[in-house]
Amino acid sequence: MKKVTALLVGWSIALSFALCGCSGGDTFTQKSYASGENEIEKITLQAEDREVEIDVSGDEKVYIDYFDGQKETIDITVSESKELTVKRVDHKKWTDFIGTKPAKEYRKIKIRIPDNRIASLTVDTTNEDITVHALSFTQHVSLAANGGNIVCERIRVGESVCLKTKNGNITGTVIGGWDDFSIACKIKKGKCNLPTLKEGGQKSFSADCNNGNIHVEFVQ
Repeated sequence: MKKVTALLVGWSIALSFALCGCSGGDTFTQKSYASGENEIEKITLQAEDREVEIDVSGDEKVYIDYFDGQKETIDITVSESKELTVKRVDHKKWTDFIGTKPAKEYRKIKIRIPDNRIASLTVDTTNEDITVHALSFTQHVSLAANGGNIVCERIRVGESVCLKTKNGNITGTVIGGWDDFSIACKIKKGKCNLPTLKEGGQKSFSADCNNGNIHVEFVQ
């Protein structure tokens, strides 16, 4: 009996080490979220120093994989208006901001969502990239990265796309014909393959890039 108890304790400790890690003076634990019975129509994410990857889920639910630290956590809430909000919350003293960042593996948020079921997606982050894989949204997509790249892979929207970067590039593909979109682009210290202004179209596309390049194509 004592041997069995010892084995169980050993497995428990091993599992804890497998799901936790130390980096930058903080201890991080792997976490996951599933929307369950909650109906989600909008997703809003605001996080500093977090890479964000949006991919498709295999069912009607929203899933989020992330790491929580003792000094910085990810807060996830769902409002009565069916908006899922993801936000990084700091629990740091001013001295905790001095030093190295956590390892890259702890600075990533991965979200999986059902295709063509979410009305709008809004993501704002700093110093990391935002990647959105082939997904459809019934209304709009708004992405902003200060110090990172934005990559969109065959995204489809019902109304609008708004992309903004500073010290990063905007690249990818948007589903739709050239005549489907009005286009407005701002570029500073970089190159752009799209016109600064094109009117017409039932949908809108805007891109604002400071110190980076814009290369987005419209595809069928």
